[in-house]
Amino acid sequence: MPSSLPGSARTELDAEFSPAEQAELAMGIGLFLGMSKVLITLGVEPQDMPTTVIPTPGSNVR
Repeated sequence: MPSSLPGSARTELDAEFSPAEQAELAMGIGLFLGMSKVLITLGVEPQDMPTTVIPTPGSNVR
């Protein structure tokens, strides 16, 4: 289940990045993750691309 950042991580993030930069980082990461899922779903990822399977928290995949 998604959760908020712990206070110490939030403090470090706020010290390093402005609110606008934090929004840009979040959007960039979201777009990257979303597009990587689209590429895999369409079957157009490079054949020599290394992959790592990370199970969704709470799933039974090991």
